[in-house]
Amino acid sequence: MDFPSLAIKPSFSSLFFVGTLLLFSLIMTVTACPKVCHCTERNGMVVQCTSRNLESIPPNLPKDTVVLLLSTNRIRHIPKGAFTDLHRLRQLDLSHNALEIVEVGAFQGVSEALRTLDLSNNHLSSLPRDTFTKLHARIRLSHNPWHCECSLQEVLRELRLDPETVNEVSCFTSVQEEYVGQPVIQVLDSGINFCNFHHKTTDVAMFVAMFCWFSMVTAYIIYYIKHNQEDARRHMEYLKSLPSTSHTSKDYDTVSSVF
Repeated sequence: MDFPSLAIKPSFSSLFFVGTLLLFSLIMTVTACPKVCHCTERNGMVVQCTSRNLESIPPNLPKDTVVLLLSTNRIRHIPKGAFTDLHRLRQLDLSHNALEIVEVGAFQGVSEALRTLDLSNNHLSSLPRDTFTKLHARIRLSHNPWHCECSLQEVLRELRLDPETVNEVSCFTSVQEEYVGQPVIQVLDSGINFCNFHHKTTDVAMFVAMFCWFSMVTAYIIYYIKHNQEDARRHMEYLKSLPSTSHTSKDYDTVSSVF
């Protein structure tokens, strides 16, 4: 006796429904917008997170983000790999924050596509030398309390400063006081090399340290000699005060031969 087959053949409509759900899920995974931000689609996602009192970079940013606006927040630190998955990112605005630290590798993953990077109006005084490695974007660094010395000079060699704000990148402090308040680029264009000054300062510091060490050793040797001479003199006077015996004479001769 033949029994009817219990296999259930999926209908076209059910397959279409499941496919639609999977596609929708995939789209949402790629383009989901952080709750604190506002997102709009313009040949890629424009993510607007301005003036949201943010203290860090929002997590789970859409991978198809092309513009990311994070200005006027309270972000103090950009960790390594903060934008690793945003391979299409062309514009990044971090101006008017409280940035003090930008780690090496912070812009890893966006170096090829990024065209503009705004770090102006923050609290940056220095940056690691390799902060902007392989970055081709125009960068704004104006209105930060920069400390003009060798490491900043080396950082500036590796990037393209925005020409409209280049003269607003000034020395807030400097290893040489006469350059405080002057635009960094103008100082460097005048032929000043902060790295040479750094090496000279290091050499002087080493010379001073060696001189102090030598002085301490010399003072110790002089003290040691004087102390032993005084002990010897007292010993000789003691021997002289003893009755004249052959034993005393031998001791006296021995001490005399030593000193």
